[in-house]
Amino acid sequence: MNVTIVDYNSGNISSVINSFKEVAKDKVNIEVTSDLNKIKSSDKVVLPGQGSFKSCVHALKKIDGLVDTLHEFAINNKKPLLGICVGLQMFADVGFEETETKGLAWISGKVSRIDNQNGKYKLPHIGWNQINIVKDSKIFKDIENYSHMYFVHSYEFVPEDKSVISATTDYSSNIVCSVEKENIFGTQFHPEKSDKIGLKIIDNFLNI
Repeated sequence: MNVTIVDYNSGNISSVINSFKEVAKDKVNIEVTSDLNKIKSSDKVVLPGQGSFKSCVHALKKIDGLVDTLHEFAINNKKPLLGICVGLQMFADVGFEETETKGLAWISGKVSRIDNQNGKYKLPHIGWNQINIVKDSKIFKDIENYSHMYFVHSYEFVPEDKSVISATTDYSSNIVCSVEKENIFGTQFHPEKSDKIGLKIIDNFLNI
């Protein structure tokens, strides 16, 4: 099986790469690339994202044909894709970080700033927090509810269709921290920084 981690110059993704390689061992070939043909021929794709919504979308669009290739992979061919952090946020129609920026429009919704209740809650939301699993998701197989995951974000994905939400976390309000829609999966938290439970989530994705 070939799994591609999309490298589109969106910040340091070494921990994502290391975690996937640790879980994959020799069973799975992990490739880190933005080569369109390699993405097309992959069995699964991981879309990481660090920095702002705007900077990540612009970095994706800078690589000619990459957005179309990802769309073909996930939407047309229905192959499994996992978005991490801003990788998940980019599934939305639009994001409002820095300026209004169009997303990939794979899951209807918007990405807006977390309501920190006039400074009562610090932003970014950073560190370990519990997740509440709200629907059976393939990536949560054998994961206990209220497990702790590692977060770093100031913006949240608000999907229009609440049925795509697979987990939430409580920070100033109920924040969507995981989605599943058919073959598309996304986590707002960082599984690659979430210790053994995070590695189990990566393993679950590789086993889909």
